[in-house]
Formats: sequence, structure tokens, C-alpha cells
Amino acid sequence: MTAIPPVSVDLETAKNNSVFTPDEIELLDPNILPRHIAIIMDGNRRWARSEKLQMVAGHWEGAELLTEIVHASAELGIETLTVYGFSTENWSRPGNEIKSLMEMFEFYLNHKREAMVEEGICFNVIGDESGLPSKIQDAIQKTRKATKGCSRINLVLAINYGGRDEIRRAVEKILVRHETCRIKPQELTEDFIGTFLDTSRWGDPDLLIRTGGEMRISNFLLWQISYSELYITDKFWPDFTPRELLEALLEYQSRQRRVGR
Repeated sequence: MTAIPPVSVDLETAKNNSVFTPDEIELLDPNILPRHIAIIMDGNRRWARSEKLQMVAGHWEGAELLTEIVHASAELGIETLTVYGFSTENWSRPGNEIKSLMEMFEFYLNHKREAMVEEGICFNVIGDESGLPSKIQDAIQKTRKATKGCSRINLVLAINYGGRDEIRRAVEKILVRHETCRIKPQELTEDFIGTFLDTSRWGDPDLLIRTGGEMRISNFLLWQISYSELYITDKFWPDFTPRELLEALLEYQSRQRRVGR
């Protein structure tokens, strides 16, 4: 098994400390904060190369950074944070890297569970869980069950997730429904289809953040981000600090969301 690096930041420790100063929080208008933020956490491997570290170190550093960003988001009053952890396309990566990533997911789900409960983080997953190793499925179920009563912030991990696959699975569910209860063509509204998507309980993201500077969506939440504001930064994910999050929110608040108007 891959050696577990020392944990530099912990939710249990972080919860007792404010991330932002009162002056920083006052920069934001609480009336126009995004309710739901989605993040493509890109650049872990490039960060590791830039630091002359093994690739796996970038993933562990990125996982630690997520702990800080969840805490910072909760402090600012964000309701839901959906993060891209592992895509359906990521299975094409080298076997050793995939093994290390799965070990990392298992470690964090098992070792951060109690801290998530104390922090008020309601954990859930989107994606095809059936395609994950049994140990990961078990850790997901235990963490989901332990945190289901939490209400401070929703942390949604996209794992074995692809936007096209999600839409395919939604169509599959609709066809199954149709077999038992005939669906009329006029019933196939956007709202109706949306109820079959993985994210139905949280709604669409208001803001999509992508780190690492790449100008693409990477098959993430294809249906849901139709009208999301986009914020792309050249910072690699391990360098995306809570202050960077604050900058993204300030940029979001400076825009006028037209939603087709």
C-alpha cells in the first residue's frame, strides 16, 4: 500500500479557527453569494512535477487542500460544494496512479468521517458507484450514513463520474420508469429530466471553478452548468488557497447573471 503522508490540515482542527478576517468577509455581499459551487480540481500532477515530487504527492496535497476549501466555503455560507474527484476517463491512467488514488479516497473517507460529522459536513457522491472497488463503496456508504444528519454544508464528490455517462444513466432510468408507468412525450420537460440526474437534490451550480488553466469542461456536469458562471485560474489545485476562493467569489459578484436574457 502507498505510504500515507503526514496530515497537515485537519477538519477537526480547522473548525475551531476562522479562515477569513472580518474585513475579508465584509467584502462579500451575502445576498448574492453562489448557493452551489462546482470545482474541477485540476493541476495536481503538474504541481508535483513543478515541486520535483512524485505524482502521488500532488494528489495527496490536493486532498489536503480540499479540507481547507470545504471549511472556508462553510464559513462563507456556501450550501453545496461539488468537486470532481475521479472521472470515467481517469481509468485510462497508469495502474499505479489509479491504485494510489483509490487508496487515498479510502483513507480520507475512513479517517475524516468523524471530523466531517463534527464540522457539519453532509457527504455524498455522484457518479457510477457500482464501478468502484468494494472498499471504496463501503467507505462511501459509511461516510454518507454517518453524515446524513449534517446541515452546515453539502460536500458532493464526483467519483467514477462523467457528464455524458450521467445523462445516459438518466435516460436509462426514464426508460425503466416508462416500462411501469407510461411517460407521455409532453412530460419530458427539462425539469422532469433533471429529477433523474445525480445532482437533482442539490440543483445546478451557480459557479464553476476550474484550476490549472485549462479551457475546457472535461465532461463535468454537462447538463447542470448550462448557465453557471465560469471562473478559470492558472493556479494548480494545491495552490488554490481560501484567498483564491474569496477572489473567485468577488469576481462572481461583479458579474450580472443574465441566464439567457
